[in-house]
Amino acid sequence: MALPELKTRHAFFTGKGGVGKTSLSCATGLAMAEAGACVLIVSTDPASNLDEVLGTTLSQTPTAIPGVPGLFALNIDPEAAARDYRERMVGPYRGVLPTAAIQSMEEQFSGACTVEIAAFDEFSKLLGDPAATQEFDHVIFDTAPTGHTLRLLTLPTAWDEFIASSTGGASCLGPLAGLQKQKALYAATVERLADPDETSVILVSRPDASALREAERTRGELADLGVRNIQLTINGLFAAASPGDAIADAMTRRAADALNRMPATLTGLPGSTIPFLPRGTVGIEALRVMAQPETAITPDIAERTSIRLPPGLHQIVEEIAASGRGVIMTMGKGGVGKTTLAAAIAIALAKRGLPVLLSTTDPAAHVSAAVAEGVAGLRVTRIDPALEVRQYTDEVLKKAGDTLDAAGRAMLEEDLRSPCTEEIAVFRAFARTVDEGRDGFVVLDTAPTGHTILLLDAAEAYHREVMRTQGDMPESVRQLLPRLRDPEYTRTLIVTLAEATPVHEAERLQDDLIRAGVKPYAWVINQSLLASGTHDPLLSERGVYEVPYIRRVVDELAERCALIPWLAEAPTGTQGLSNLIQ
Repeated sequence: MALPELKTRHAFFTGKGGVGKTSLSCATGLAMAEAGACVLIVSTDPASNLDEVLGTTLSQTPTAIPGVPGLFALNIDPEAAARDYRERMVGPYRGVLPTAAIQSMEEQFSGACTVEIAAFDEFSKLLGDPAATQEFDHVIFDTAPTGHTLRLLTLPTAWDEFIASSTGGASCLGPLAGLQKQKALYAATVERLADPDETSVILVSRPDASALREAERTRGELADLGVRNIQLTINGLFAAASPGDAIADAMTRRAADALNRMPATLTGLPGSTIPFLPRGTVGIEALRVMAQPETAITPDIAERTSIRLPPGLHQIVEEIAASGRGVIMTMGKGGVGKTTLAAAIAIALAKRGLPVLLSTTDPAAHVSAAVAEGVAGLRVTRIDPALEVRQYTDEVLKKAGDTLDAAGRAMLEEDLRSPCTEEIAVFRAFARTVDEGRDGFVVLDTAPTGHTILLLDAAEAYHREVMRTQGDMPESVRQLLPRLRDPEYTRTLIVTLAEATPVHEAERLQDDLIRAGVKPYAWVINQSLLASGTHDPLLSERGVYEVPYIRRVVDELAERCALIPWLAEAPTGTQGLSNLIQ
């Protein structure tokens, strides 16, 4: 059986970015609807592409998918949810409290924390309140990339504990009464997540080591949360029809090696496998092929195409190196190779004798795994949320705590127990890391798109939070937005694949960045089979499929563009990463 078998009413599809969670959740929902069930697919991803995969414009209410009776979908829009949540909390007090008090309340609801809790509020209604989805037989959640998903799944407990321990009248979430009303709903959400008769979790992975490593980490953390009903789906498994093509043989070998080395805890899970599909998985007909891969038509001979390909990454690295210092940020949809590319650029700069710091703001960081060996002049770090929260809490209590009476100190400690503190602490660390670009190079492997944009948006709202708890603002935070907007200080590389969803999402990212005053420096199209030199019929078919997306990036979207082929030698270790640049 190709698709996972779902016997529970609720199901989560989760995994490393780019493994195909959205396509698989949609194909599964489509198959269930066509078998007679009534199914709702929900995206909780801030960078959702559910609309594109289903070919339908969605909103925050269930939308019927044309041509598929019984299939509905909706997006939880974090920004819209935040606006609704803000007005729900503040609205009743307009005309009752003084204007200054209303303004203070609105400020408390202006940061990234409100976006997160508002989105979770919508999520809880769908999972914790049976009446909200009573007309559906199954509710499928297409969740965000893993770091965000794990935070989402732990929020029910985190917020519930915060509510239980709060004694003051307000927190960084606004009036506590607004949360107290939700306490029963959050408790029901926690209970339903851990009930194996109610909820299944499908770990989605590509047949490669990094995705399987992420799947295992997720499995362990889900188990710690009490979630036991877990399945594993391997998506995009390729096996060469006949040996002799270097790229096809390498792809076959890498997949087999990764699966052979899969931890026993994963091999013991109920599983399913989706084969490599060369024509993508966007649109209802493509999803039907994903559900029934035996209906796909396999070409007998390799297709040919003629297109002038962009150059490799070498020239862009030379231009960056010539500047002598600054920040390089790799950004894009999860799974496009941001981490690998960031590591390759960092190694290339260090090999030129330049001081380099390689770091990440991604909650599901992988940079340390990408650079296994030491390279002279290269430091590798990650922003650890737990450590940053401890340091930030200690600093605030030391600076402000001694000047407060017992009631004031208790209220401050209450604020610092809130999960919102993590946003502030991680943001300060991000600003501190960018500050190091004054004296050398900082290469930042950033989080998936939605998280990154929320992080950048927080730059303008951050000072309100820090003024409430600390009374001053670090100089690195004060300088952050000007530095991100300075093309001589920060160079942003948008990373994509030559496929529909990654290119369209990268285009939206570029629009968001430009609106924020950040002009992308270059685009990098990664893992191109068209440029790989393969003659395998199936892989060549995928190469032809890439052509319109390469042309769109080169002709319409990018001032500078580099293209990296799919390489027979895996881009791991110093030499493998160096090959990406050369």
